[in-house]
Amino acid sequence: MPTSERPLRIAWLVYRGNPHCGGQGVYTRYVARELRDLGHHVEVFAGQPWPLLDDGVELVKVPSLDLYRSSNPFRVPWPWEFRSLTDVKEFAIMCGAGFPEPYTFSERVRKLLSKRRGDFDVVHDNQCLGTGLLGAMADGWPILGTLHHPITVDRDLDLQHATNPWRRFTLKRWYGFLDMQMDVARALPRIITVSESSKRDIVAQMGVRSEQLHIVPVGVDPEIFRPMPHIARVPGRLMTTASADVPMKGLAPLLEALAKVRTDNEDAHLVVIGKPRDKSKIPALIERLGLTGAVEWVSGVTTERIVELYAEAQVAVVPSLYEGFSLPAIEAMACAVPLVATTGGALPEVVGTDGLTARTVEPNDAEALAGAIRAVLADPDAARTMGEAGRDRALSRFTWRRCAEGIIEQYRALLAESPAAPTGAA
Repeated sequence: MPTSERPLRIAWLVYRGNPHCGGQGVYTRYVARELRDLGHHVEVFAGQPWPLLDDGVELVKVPSLDLYRSSNPFRVPWPWEFRSLTDVKEFAIMCGAGFPEPYTFSERVRKLLSKRRGDFDVVHDNQCLGTGLLGAMADGWPILGTLHHPITVDRDLDLQHATNPWRRFTLKRWYGFLDMQMDVARALPRIITVSESSKRDIVAQMGVRSEQLHIVPVGVDPEIFRPMPHIARVPGRLMTTASADVPMKGLAPLLEALAKVRTDNEDAHLVVIGKPRDKSKIPALIERLGLTGAVEWVSGVTTERIVELYAEAQVAVVPSLYEGFSLPAIEAMACAVPLVATTGGALPEVVGTDGLTARTVEPNDAEALAGAIRAVLADPDAARTMGEAGRDRALSRFTWRRCAEGIIEQYRALLAESPAAPTGAA
């Protein structure tokens, strides 16, 4: 079989595979599934929490000290848990207020790959960008990365919202891994990103060359995220996803907008897919705005239940200050839910024309957000038409199959440009 057509053997790296919080686990699951369905062999090397994978996709566990497990974040390991120098480094970096996982995962996975030099054609890193990847490249592995958006944006927004000097200091320490990630990103020969907006920002903020970056949008599963016409819309229900509860996701301005909407629509209420972080300011804001009882948090439910919640919503809202892409936006659109979104980052590329496939407003503008929500609630017929147009857009542009096909093109381009694969590879 010609090289350009034969199935590939892919080592997929994800340092944090959580299937329910953040986009890394979702991206991993669905791209790996589609790569499998296209005839390729995929093994996912993952750190805790483990990703949810479909049959035919192998999981290779890369255990860490799991210092940030949801049941015991920032835990102190027992002495017998330290089995290597990497373990010691992981704990030491956490004790210094840093975030060690990208670095330590990359060191561990390099060791694992060194024992399997003939098993894979290509290594795909999903935004770990740890220095162990440079060692793996020196070992001869062809490595491609996905960089969804520059984490410099997260850092800068978090620093803007820091309320005291100590908080600013600890945030700078936490984001210390960014210097490493920028160095590694500049060294990779080929990087996938998900939007023109992300590409521009990665070039501007991380110093990556434009020619290294190639755009492959992420996707949605239209058989899972779909309209449910048998489920009635709940009057006044808004729905948003804020699994991270960080300033970048814009939950605070959405709550302010909800309070404004409720002055003339007492039915208005919000379902949030996610839960507040420890010491989050959001519960206090809800109380201050008089929204107690008007905001419901939902977490730990099945994907099918989330789709049902979309079906119950009159409006889905993506209030983010910045997005590199936005899975929640296309998931809502695929469910034919009328969408209100900001113009932060890549959202205009994703949601389309204002008033046609979604209502869009500037980020961090509670008044404008309230106005857009009111407009959708006030005209159900126009809202229904917009929801249907949004679904057409999502299904014509953003599916996981199209995403996987675009990634395969990047693998083949990388292999065509690379020196000989590691010893034993076909």
